[in-house]
Amino acid sequence: MSVETIEVVIIGGGIAGLGAALKARESGQHAVIFEARPAAGGLLDNFVIDGYRFDHAVHLSFASEEKVRAIFDRTPYLTHPADSNCFDQDRWLKHPVQNNLYPLPADDKVQLIKSFLARPEELGGTDYESWLRHQYGNGIAERYPIRYTQKYWATPAAQLSTTWIGNRMRRAELDEILFGALSAQTPNTYYTKEMRYPEKGGYKAFIQPLIDDSEVRLGHKAVHIDGERKEITFENGHKVAYQKLVSTLPLPVLAKLFGAVPDAVLQAAGTLAATSIDLISVAFNKPLVKDLWFYIYDDDILASRAYSPSVKSPDNVPAGCSSLQFEIYSRGTSSRFDAQQLKENTLYALKKMQIADEDDIVFMDHRFLQYGNVIFDADMEANRKVVLDWACQAGVMSCGRFGEWDYLWSNQSFLSGYNALT
Repeated sequence: MSVETIEVVIIGGGIAGLGAALKARESGQHAVIFEARPAAGGLLDNFVIDGYRFDHAVHLSFASEEKVRAIFDRTPYLTHPADSNCFDQDRWLKHPVQNNLYPLPADDKVQLIKSFLARPEELGGTDYESWLRHQYGNGIAERYPIRYTQKYWATPAAQLSTTWIGNRMRRAELDEILFGALSAQTPNTYYTKEMRYPEKGGYKAFIQPLIDDSEVRLGHKAVHIDGERKEITFENGHKVAYQKLVSTLPLPVLAKLFGAVPDAVLQAAGTLAATSIDLISVAFNKPLVKDLWFYIYDDDILASRAYSPSVKSPDNVPAGCSSLQFEIYSRGTSSRFDAQQLKENTLYALKKMQIADEDDIVFMDHRFLQYGNVIFDADMEANRKVVLDWACQAGVMSCGRFGEWDYLWSNQSFLSGYNALT
């Protein structure tokens, strides 16, 4: 039986794989994307139930790169201010919380500000918890980001490095904290001022032109890669040979697909951890939601954040309705929870936050995503380098959030794939 030979084989039909396919077309190379799922799009895919559309977790674009905007702007979009809120016990605060303490009782504000003023002058270590205490003081750090870290990363802050922070965390400034404690009229200090979202079709509509222009073969899950023969075997029995190989697979998965991998590489790959995500999507029979997205600090609510598809675009719900999707994270590729537990807790959260009750709900849907975000454990970068160096030597161009094993937004993931193909 002859084996089909393809110039460029791309494993994974998410935005990074689509970026690599675009580069191939522009450079005159023939590329085929092989996608395990029945649809392309990866984490940017969505699903529809009875007229309610939900993305696979929250997605909004603030891309500034010319190459990305040239693709995304082909799709008509809506713009939203990057305003978000935070729920803490029994009240709502603007994001970021340390700059918006105004709704708290006076005694709480005094104690938090005193703690900020007494914050450590020097970093107590290289871990994220030490960074938080140094930035915000023990009071703010313990009440807000340390708790949130455990919910969002499902990992203690003391176990994480700080290499991922960039502009994702607002640095503490005394003037901002004092002003936000005395006034509710605080400026938006989010790292972007505008969020964009397609008018119709969900976030996936931004990348639909890339899907339409690419050759994508669905239902092809790679189960073995022969690096010597440059052949890939898929679960359905199909086999192809490649001249160039681009992979968007998670690095631990990629390493296991090769027949002969050094023990040191397998060991390093085995240490790489990511979060998985349980999604509870809620459809409402009336327009109850006004926030684009919000964060949740309370320990008795399992979700760490929620977003509203109906606020992102009215096209995501039937007329006169609204929706929310809650994200619950676990460390590793298995969930800590069962679906019924999550639905019951989400209903509890909706009532506690005074958003909705049973009579307002049309349905709750549960989905599970095996990979959500890369976890920046203290020794992650060294182990990642071992695996990436091996992949390069094996002739694999590894790209995307889990192929680079980095905290990449959708625009960065696209460019990761586009720039990976030589």
